[in-house]
Amino acid sequence: MAAPALAPITRQVSGRPAAAPAPSGPERGQPLAAAVAELPVLDASGRRVPFGALFRERRAVVIFVRHFLCYTCKEYVEDLAKVPKSFLQEADVTLIVIGQSSYHHIEPFCKLTGYCHEIYVDPEREIYKRLGMKRGEEISSSGQSPHIKSNILSGSIWSLWRAVTGPLFDFQGDPVQQGGTLILGPGHCIHFIHRDRNRLDQKPINSVLQLVGVQQVDFTGRPVIHV
Repeated sequence: MAAPALAPITRQVSGRPAAAPAPSGPERGQPLAAAVAELPVLDASGRRVPFGALFRERRAVVIFVRHFLCYTCKEYVEDLAKVPKSFLQEADVTLIVIGQSSYHHIEPFCKLTGYCHEIYVDPEREIYKRLGMKRGEEISSSGQSPHIKSNILSGSIWSLWRAVTGPLFDFQGDPVQQGGTLILGPGHCIHFIHRDRNRLDQKPINSVLQLVGVQQVDFTGRPVIHV
């Protein structure tokens, strides 16, 4: 079955001026700037990989997260971990998470969340900046995320606890950096981009999977009956 047409961007958020940001108008079908595609991300071993190489020959859902101690990112990535690899393979799509910590934090974060798909870091946040990802919290009614189970108080306390009890006291990235979701490739074509306005503004996973023709996932834990 053919993948559904990719939806146009629903909103654009720009937190501050950034060097060579992505276009401020509708970006669906626009090319990713070559300078951004050439910027490196690091894998769990510290190996540098050009950002554009991640989706040069395939379609990719790329999720930029706030930081690895953020409770909303932890719970969102825990649900990303529930997306079966077989669903992605059937649609010829890859799922990629990008954080902004040191690469040393990748393996512990994957163990914590159970995430087993591709993951990299942009420790200098250069790609975040070039893509116009917001810094700071924009007050808005983002609605109830289907992926976030903790409230702000309990989640923030747990994030702080993980920071102070870790081997190094750090927030594993800029604590005011927001993330976003893109659908890219093959090549440098931007099919979809969503920039988070605040920590609760992540795009629902199933809505993104639907855009790339990936089978929907039941995140409630209830058994799914296929008819």
